[in-house]
Amino acid sequence: MSVALAVTAAAVSLPGQAQAASDPLAEKLRRTIDGLRFQEVLDTAPPASPQAKRLPTVDRERQTTADVRRLAATAAPQPISQQPQIDATVIELDGRGRPVRSGTVLMSPLYPKGVTVPVDRNLSTTSVRWRQWDDKGWYANKGQGTIDVVPGRENAPLDHMLAYPASVLKLMVNFGVLRLVDKGEITLDTVYDYRPDPVSPLCGGATSKPVRQYMDESLTWSSNGASCALIKLLHDRGAIDPLNRTFQDLGLQTLQLKNTNPANGGRWSNSVTMSSLDTAKLLTLINGAPGTVWKAPDGTPVTRDVLSAASRGFFLEKLSQQGFNDMLSSVNRCGADYPAPGIPHKVADRWIGPDGTVTVNGQKFGRDVRPCNAKAEVTFAHKTGWVNNSAADAGIIRSIRKNGRRYIVAVFSNLGTQYVDANRPAVEPGTYPYSYTEKFAKLGNLIDAYERRRAS
Repeated sequence: MSVALAVTAAAVSLPGQAQAASDPLAEKLRRTIDGLRFQEVLDTAPPASPQAKRLPTVDRERQTTADVRRLAATAAPQPISQQPQIDATVIELDGRGRPVRSGTVLMSPLYPKGVTVPVDRNLSTTSVRWRQWDDKGWYANKGQGTIDVVPGRENAPLDHMLAYPASVLKLMVNFGVLRLVDKGEITLDTVYDYRPDPVSPLCGGATSKPVRQYMDESLTWSSNGASCALIKLLHDRGAIDPLNRTFQDLGLQTLQLKNTNPANGGRWSNSVTMSSLDTAKLLTLINGAPGTVWKAPDGTPVTRDVLSAASRGFFLEKLSQQGFNDMLSSVNRCGADYPAPGIPHKVADRWIGPDGTVTVNGQKFGRDVRPCNAKAEVTFAHKTGWVNNSAADAGIIRSIRKNGRRYIVAVFSNLGTQYVDANRPAVEPGTYPYSYTEKFAKLGNLIDAYERRRAS
């Protein structure tokens, strides 16, 4: 089966119109994901292996690049035990940033060929029983899960266990902090004295920095310490529960920042949940779609004014300076034989050295990205995340040329650093290890190629 996204004539839904489950975009996305054969990856920590027994289930982001290298060096990785979990959404935007069509696809042991999700006029669905990620439970009962994320979905026709969002959870954290800024409780220049007690391996020790610096470090190079500080700031201000209620009120019911530790901002566990659809919707608001973007469950219009224009601008600026371009995009390794090319976007100048190579917080990628920047077609304001059994990337794509493609993409999967391609080469000594199967970069490239042709 060809993995190309074929371009066919299809009517684009106007804002506010209902979408059917058989929307052509969703079906094309399903066929593309199925055609990439994600089930062919190899597992470096199969069930009951010594490697699997050493993997943490709480605060997994404390895993280091050295841990990634150790997994990659496993002598005899095994085929993955069952069809992997994938949750993917694309929301197409018009020239003003308003959503005009979307597609959401789920893949799992329950749906090995993938299944499209019915999405209504509010970019919402009641057709999925969302379950919380369970590390050991994924291997049981075809990865169905046992803990419901959204109540009252017992009779939903679809059932999906959400992959742990990894560092993409920092989108929720920073959204919450900017809500405090907009309420006047803090400013971006407020100096926050982070005093964790106890100190955790994930979060590190005490720091004192302006809020804007914590946010920059959290979003652009995914600092766990900075993110813990921001979570503790939210706890200090009594803002965690209101943030979770805000997500519910906005109709983003799977976005839940729950059970973190108020004493240090750590304890990131499986009770922190995000779906690709709700994440893409949140990014649509951050991107600044005008007017009523959708209606909340109580019928209230939801608009971009959930954040002020200044806060949206700051958020977008930081996402556009993402340093780790290595999941749906692979431009940090420009021109390499592996991984495959992904979304063809421009690398932020702040990470590029005099020799053209990218270094992010001391992590060197070792390839001259200037040729790829010269040919870049889009910008990609995004956030990535990984742990051993989680891979995530979500962001906003805008064409560099006028009147080109604009869309949101979000992909969550359990195919984290634990899973490798059979043809993966060794990285050059001293360079950042591969974090994901290159199939994600291929997926990003195919989605973007379709959106480029559609826009033209």
